[in-house]
Amino acid sequence: MAQSDPAVSSSVASSKSVQTVSGITVRLCGDSGDGMQLLGTQLTNTSALAGNDVATFPDFPAEIRAPRGTRAGVSGFQVQFASEEIFTPGDTLDALVVMNPAAMVTNLGDLRKGGILIANEDGFVEKEFKLAKVEANPLEASVIEETYRVIKVSMTKLTRDAVSEFGLGNKIADRCKNFFAMGMVYWLFGRSLEPTERFIEDKFGKKPDVAAANLAALKAGWAFGETTEAFGESYQVEAAELKPGKYRNIMGNQALALGLVAASKCSGKEMFYGTYPITPASDILHELTKYKNFGVRTFQAEDEISAICSTIGAAFGGTMAVTASSGPGIALKGEAMGLGMMLEIPMIVINVQRGGPSTGLPTKTEQSDLLQAMYGRNGEAPLPILAPRSPGDCFDIAVEAWRIATECMVPVIILSDGYIANGSEPWKIPKVSELPEIKIQHPEGTDGSEAYKPYSRDEFLARPWAIPGTEGLMHRVGGLEKEDVTGNVSYDPANHQHMTDTRAAKVAKIAERVPEQDVFGEPSGDILVVSWGGTYGSCHTAVSQLQKQGHKVSHIHLRYIFPMPSNIGELLRSFKKVIVPELNMGQLRMLLRSEHLVDCIGINKVQGKPFSVTELVEQVSEHLPASSAGKKAGKKAG
Repeated sequence: MAQSDPAVSSSVASSKSVQTVSGITVRLCGDSGDGMQLLGTQLTNTSALAGNDVATFPDFPAEIRAPRGTRAGVSGFQVQFASEEIFTPGDTLDALVVMNPAAMVTNLGDLRKGGILIANEDGFVEKEFKLAKVEANPLEASVIEETYRVIKVSMTKLTRDAVSEFGLGNKIADRCKNFFAMGMVYWLFGRSLEPTERFIEDKFGKKPDVAAANLAALKAGWAFGETTEAFGESYQVEAAELKPGKYRNIMGNQALALGLVAASKCSGKEMFYGTYPITPASDILHELTKYKNFGVRTFQAEDEISAICSTIGAAFGGTMAVTASSGPGIALKGEAMGLGMMLEIPMIVINVQRGGPSTGLPTKTEQSDLLQAMYGRNGEAPLPILAPRSPGDCFDIAVEAWRIATECMVPVIILSDGYIANGSEPWKIPKVSELPEIKIQHPEGTDGSEAYKPYSRDEFLARPWAIPGTEGLMHRVGGLEKEDVTGNVSYDPANHQHMTDTRAAKVAKIAERVPEQDVFGEPSGDILVVSWGGTYGSCHTAVSQLQKQGHKVSHIHLRYIFPMPSNIGELLRSFKKVIVPELNMGQLRMLLRSEHLVDCIGINKVQGKPFSVTELVEQVSEHLPASSAGKKAGKKAG
């Protein structure tokens, strides 16, 4: 067969059959230096531009340059793109692209039977077998050929041939093989080359030989897919019917940064962001540095304690003050968070959770910092806690956190996680007119004839936010207990009891001003699934599947973790069983039991991986009433 023009775009009809499917789940795996994250990001962006709904899950080693060829050094990127609304990056894989044996053996278990396995045959050599701790070539195992559609491609050799005219050495030429793989995947799933061609020109424009080589590798990969007999057909996913509006693909940390900027503009406050770099929160800092023109000031401190103390200073000075970290850094910030609570000043503390304890699993997701957020300060120091449910929801959570912080004069904690922070989805860009106004009133200066009362309170039990230097508003600040109203230092036992009660009541009253908890499904029934944070998509999809099977299962997802919406207790008591899936050992379950005296069943996982829909469906099904489960079994038997 004659080779077609490598510049052909995906809109040109192929000589092979094209199968239209509702969605595809692909995972791309190789060494951390193989460009799998770049390949996945480009596939995601291209699919979003095609109008598909997309959801992603990047997965990479903790080390900057992990040992090549080893199982610990595998870097992966999973993306699902679909013609209907989706909430997860997919369960089982339709296609798996691997660059070496380690990538294959660590990911093959997630590929569905009959799925497509595309392997860089040049990476399957004796040296790589030893590094991956396999005795023989896993591609040659008979069970592999019998179970999957295996497509072996000499990607390294074909890439070198494609870029040979540019005079690059093999080391640099081999770096182009991810673009060869990209072109091949694009052909297989009907993706347009144009967005990635623009990306290459923009990124490598100052290195014309490198740009030309990557473009050549991309087109060669496409041409290989078009001409090889290995692929019997390609697949097409039509555009999804999303709500009308302007969309962009967004990651959780990006959305948090944009939400913070929006909140600062909605409240008329310039923003200060004091932080210390830590995975997986660092990208919030990277994103915010782009918005100096919106009055955003970023400060990279020498350590976590300095970062939050600078944030407290900025809050005292009348600025929208924010700090962020992950679990280990939040532990160091604990004392200063208590100080912010004692001072009763508005600020935001973001925790992008990762696997713990201690350094733990820096690049893996977990939800194990909930109790740290609730109780990780000395004394009685309750703080409001909010948790986004998806990458796009991070924007709304940031705005809502600042509203609560300023209304109640209290630090607010946002609990994100690695799954949300690094995942992405199409996000409908809101109109400026749709954003809520956050009204902030500072007390006006006085002539000093009447003493300023820094701890007088409004209907929300919030004290005034006085700007330093305002005439007549001088008052004392610090970590020592304050006398009610005057703010003077007080060691009076009755006053300490009163101030402790008041600060707790102020946080508790937030439940009166947040929306009641909504329910996906009926407000009563056999099972209620309760989730929070990044488990939303898996739980929602699992419950949806069970509802379609006729089971009386409903779902609530908590965004307001503390205090919880006022109707939570009533909802919990309206179901025969309450199941709480968490990526920890049962922290929300413990809070629900202690607060509402409702027994809860936990589904718990701490493997650095999110829940799959399949495992949730299976585990929730075990708790269905015997009659309901029997009906299901009867249908299967029939």
